[in-house]
Amino acid sequence: MQSTSDFERLVLCHLDAAYNLARWLSASPHDADDIVQEACLRAHRAFQTLRSDDARAWLLTIVRNVFLNRLEQKRSERLRLVTLDHVDLPSEKADEPITGLIQSADAQRLHQAIASLEIEFRETIVLREIEGLSYKQVAEVTRVPIGTVMSRLARARKRLFDLLCEEGDTAQRARS
Repeated sequence: MQSTSDFERLVLCHLDAAYNLARWLSASPHDADDIVQEACLRAHRAFQTLRSDDARAWLLTIVRNVFLNRLEQKRSERLRLVTLDHVDLPSEKADEPITGLIQSADAQRLHQAIASLEIEFRETIVLREIEGLSYKQVAEVTRVPIGTVMSRLARARKRLFDLLCEEGDTAQRARS
């Protein structure tokens, strides 16, 4: 039987990675805190089921699932509001910052470009490039085949390249 100290030693040491993934997925520090807290509670309750040596991938899978559950709840709530109030939903893009307005540091530009990717590309690039998970671990976390991981990663990199080049061209024209 695994103890609380085992949980702390094996799982809680990955809180930074869990928060990082939650922050990238949710695009909100407040939501990321809530997601990680809920994920930790779920992980603690299910700790006895951890059978692999890879507690990091296991925890990140839980974080991803909590995020997806919350996303689905929000969609259901919006649909209920539309049905009850007969009101059109605002575009999901309305909450996103306009990436072309802020062109300060390269890190900020990259952050904005990553944040603008579709969720499956964003989570793949964050897990592989930022969190350093292997293709196999990314496949386990996202529950897709390794080939899909490689394809999504290639598309995400291409899209990031295009976004950053496009943004650079816009800034250069503005200075001219």
